[in-house]
Amino acid sequence: MTLHPRLIRRFAGSLLAGWLLLAGTAGAQSYSAPQRDVLREITDVVGLKPRFELLATSQVQNAAAVVYSGKRYLLYNPRFVTAVNQAGRTDWAGISILAHEMGHHLNGHTLRPGGSNPADELEADEFSGFVLRKMGASLAQAQAGMAVVSDEQASPTHPGRSTRLQAINEGWQRATQQIVASTRGTSPSASPAMVVSRPMPAPVTTVASRISQPSNTIGKITFRSNPAELYYLTSHLNIVRLNQEARTTQVVGRLTRSDSVSYPYIIVDGQQRRLFVSAAGGVFDANGRQVAMLSDPS
Repeated sequence: MTLHPRLIRRFAGSLLAGWLLLAGTAGAQSYSAPQRDVLREITDVVGLKPRFELLATSQVQNAAAVVYSGKRYLLYNPRFVTAVNQAGRTDWAGISILAHEMGHHLNGHTLRPGGSNPADELEADEFSGFVLRKMGASLAQAQAGMAVVSDEQASPTHPGRSTRLQAINEGWQRATQQIVASTRGTSPSASPAMVVSRPMPAPVTTVASRISQPSNTIGKITFRSNPAELYYLTSHLNIVRLNQEARTTQVVGRLTRSDSVSYPYIIVDGQQRRLFVSAAGGVFDANGRQVAMLSDPS
């Protein structure tokens, strides 16, 4: 597949070529990662389902988190990962790179256009340290990959090495605190909830309301593709579509909070499709294109 370069977030700095040479060095000890489902291991420790596809490809020099046709990918060059494992003398080095790229996805960095920036890189570094501690890596093992590939000096797109290693340390220490806290107290009961049989309620027939606008409207959504079609946000955070001809309304989605600073809200429809709402009210699709605007209902 052909990837739009704007969607690719580069991992390594200018030292990449030197590390790749290590992969072909005669007599070098092999630290290639064994065949394992690393993606599932990473998502398991943070309680997520693996909603990404891990893809080995020569289309990237190192590793990248990308969104392509609405689907999220973690791309990596096998030669690069092998070289990093050899240079870092541990398979954790390559795993930390994949965890870093997953951090870009989970922090919402790939939802907006543009390449790398220092703040995003540090968030992904901290996530990498947190995940590797949960997986059982030591601090040195969690930092091995970044110690190998990062540049000593900061650039407009990436922080310097010491800053990045400190971000990994903060994530690693935060995970350690959670692990220690979980072992201090008595484990909660694992008994499941008691289910009480209740009579089935009578079926409810949904009838479209014959009103021109919901009385509890707190916002209006205008789509660029069809600005004449009216959508409203209610105080219950439902997205309601108004049919002007029939003078009826229909709930078509819901607004929920997210963990992203740039996109603090997500719109989810009945088919679990998602749009991302910025703090300024812009509504964006998964490829970072603005498709609508959330504004005051007046």
